[in-house]
Amino acid sequence: MNARTDQVLIEKLNSLAPQQRAEVEDFVDFLKARRERDRDDAARRLGEAFAKLDALNPPPESPQDVQSEIEAARAARRARDADRR
Repeated sequence: MNARTDQVLIEKLNSLAPQQRAEVEDFVDFLKARRERDRDDAARRLGEAFAKLDALNPPPESPQDVQSEIEAARAARRARDADRR
């Protein structure tokens, strides 16, 4: 938001009755709580995914394997981009 938008919002809030301002504040608190809950859920899911990966205990890849995968991904992307032209 920019300063003008902020000012318009403040003016609108000031024009509300106290009970309505309290409802707006409750709604803002709800939005913040939902955002925090969503963030916490995403962090939990990420942790679970890391735990599953860790449990697989795959052998480390050699630098050559990593480079081969990079080259294959680049080739696939070049082919896909060429098809779009």
